[in-house]
Amino acid sequence: MPCARRKRAMPNAPAVADAEERIGIIAGSGQFPFLVARGAAERGLGVVICGIAGNADPALAEFTEDFVMLPVGQLNKLIKFFKSRKVGRLCMAGAVSKVKALDIRPDFRAAGLIIKLAGKGDDALLRAVADILQGEGFNVVRPDDLVPGLRCSPGVLGKIQPDAYTRKDMEFGITIAENIGAMDIGQCVAVRRGIVVAVEAVEGTDAALIRGGELGGAGCTAVKVLKPGQDKRMDLPSVGAGTLEIMARYRYACLAFDARGTLFFDREAALAEADAAGIAVVAF
Repeated sequence: MPCARRKRAMPNAPAVADAEERIGIIAGSGQFPFLVARGAAERGLGVVICGIAGNADPALAEFTEDFVMLPVGQLNKLIKFFKSRKVGRLCMAGAVSKVKALDIRPDFRAAGLIIKLAGKGDDALLRAVADILQGEGFNVVRPDDLVPGLRCSPGVLGKIQPDAYTRKDMEFGITIAENIGAMDIGQCVAVRRGIVVAVEAVEGTDAALIRGGELGGAGCTAVKVLKPGQDKRMDLPSVGAGTLEIMARYRYACLAFDARGTLFFDREAALAEADAAGIAVVAF
């Protein structure tokens, strides 16, 4: 059962009647849903949020006109909620634990989708969900359009330049990461001296980085990419201060990520951590 809905006023948010001026956020974990909600409000949009139970922070209720928490897989309830709030646009923001999603209890509509797409990976499933939402009359948009400051231009972002060995590992890692991304396995790999030491799967990037550091030792390079053909409306790769804290602990040499869609959170703190630890940060 969903939690009780709590209607809260977004600070300084206008009263909104037009559906195209009201955006719905399907919220996972982390700070991204908060940033998207704030970015929408700054543009004069009304905000309605559906949090994914076990992932979203209940404190999001303080930043929205209306809020509900639903379990993963309750697709019909989600659609009904946003339609009843006259939402015109939808976006997905925040991480959803793939491990927790293994215990999904889908409604009839979501179950049919899962059966239809069995074996095709989570990216195909997310794209299909977005297509269903579009078919229901919602305009599904990129969440980072509301917080463009999270995007990066290509180049070396910190003070540390990658050396020749690191650049070779970065190029090798990009090839490997794109290949595992094409198979919808994950977005991140850790490599050292031309050897793959960790591949991200269901456990997520942080756990993959820890494993890579433990197995590869000092000097590893982490590479994070968009999956080939990935729908940029959802599940964009992200890095941040927490990423660099882990990498500093395990003495990584470099973080390289795809500038086409990777979100960079807490950039100032993250780059300060990287510079202090001697980690090159490269957007390619």
